Amino acid sequence: MARIVLSSDHAAIDLRQAIAKHIAEKGHEVEDIGPDIPESTHYPKHGEAAARKVAAGDCDLGIVVCGTGQGIMMAANKVDGIRCGVCQDTFSARMIRAHNDANMLALGARVVGEGLALEVVDAFLDTPFEGGRHATRVDMIKAIEG
Repeated sequence: MARIVLSSDHAAIDLRQAIAKHIAEKGHEVEDIGPDIPESTHYPKHGEAAARKVAAGDCDLGIVVCGTGQGIMMAANKVDGIRCGVCQDTFSARMIRAHNDANMLALGARVVGEGLALEVVDAFLDTPFEGGRHATRVDMIKAIEG
């Protein structure tokens, strides 16, 4: 089982907590780094904090959530070593793992409901990287990093 870091902004606390419970019940180790209070907060700092844990190897994978998933994903992807994609369907979640070896998933709490979000999370977590020709492309992505 994987060690997974979760973070969100204020708009996505409820969904993040539901995801944390769901993946813990599946046997994964969860590191939920908050926030826990609904006051307005800035998604870039939460995306970065989770991404740094993944990039450092403290966590195997990360899941970040904000209103649309877009902003927190952009912040996470600024950290070297992170490949984070926003997914709103299970096909995309499988593909970012299988073809892009994504190590983080972003979701939009104002875009997907809890049921679909949990299905997307399961697709992300249950799909292995295929390697092969995709490894060449992932290496090309890594070469872009500073």
